[in-house]
Amino acid sequence: MMIFAAPPPSLLVALALLHGAPLATTAFRAPANPSPHRSKLIQPSSLAVTHQNDYILHRGGAAISTALPSSTAGSGDEDPYASPRLDTDAVAKYAVSATTELALFAATFRLLDVALEQFDAQLPFPAAAFLFYAASLKSRVFNPLNNQRPDRSKAVDGEGSSAGFRDRVMPSWTPPGVVFPIMWLLIIGPIRAYSSALVVSSTGSFLTLPTMAFILHLAVGDVWNTINNTEKRYGAAVVGVLCVVLSAANAAYQYSTVDPFAGKLLGGTCIWLVTAAALITDTWRLNPAENGERVPLYPVKGEADTSFLWFNNGEE
Repeated sequence: MMIFAAPPPSLLVALALLHGAPLATTAFRAPANPSPHRSKLIQPSSLAVTHQNDYILHRGGAAISTALPSSTAGSGDEDPYASPRLDTDAVAKYAVSATTELALFAATFRLLDVALEQFDAQLPFPAAAFLFYAASLKSRVFNPLNNQRPDRSKAVDGEGSSAGFRDRVMPSWTPPGVVFPIMWLLIIGPIRAYSSALVVSSTGSFLTLPTMAFILHLAVGDVWNTINNTEKRYGAAVVGVLCVVLSAANAAYQYSTVDPFAGKLLGGTCIWLVTAAALITDTWRLNPAENGERVPLYPVKGEADTSFLWFNNGEE
């Protein structure tokens, strides 16, 4: 076997044609719109790999090895993972967006309480449940960041990719796409709605510590969607999803102080969230940086741009 060090791809083709033999290369799968600073070798199935950034082209009994060029070579772009720094601007925007969401929900709940007091009325249980179901699915309307979710139709069809789903290397045990909308729309959403309505019925008010603990959980989840789906910060997404789990556990505890059954119901959603946390952690492991190292577990300056969607004329 003869090995040549990193010849140009065009030379490889020329050598194959010159010897009159077909050049066989093994295709590998790459995610849609991959990060420019992450490895270009994506789960090669039968590709012979000699190094993190090397691949082998086979022709007959010979093999020619060449290195994949750095994604930043010659582009003038600095690799953010070469000397990673905390993206303090992103962290500040995450905090501002979560605070904004909490404040807007608190104001909405307060206005609703005042209106009901004026008429000496109480919102019917189904109406309260519907309100929290809507909040569970559309809480991001109160968040200034781009909190887009994966495309539901693509997830159901199992074809193509969308932000946060099959746009990166994902674990082999990832559930089928159809499972996700079923869980969120038909199981998690109704559980959140019913348990929240139980709490409101018990307290007679929408603006309470337990309900705001639930809204904090939604706000943390919305910020996490920005980190994971929009910005594709795989390392920060691991810490973020753990915060989602902890905020859910806190909300369940707060609910249990008012209605033990409501607390148990909401606590049950943690089972799915812990599963999601394991999936996100495994995804982080499978998507290293260009140098083969795992990306840091915090927002790295230069790996993504964090901006407020409200002030971008609706552009994502």
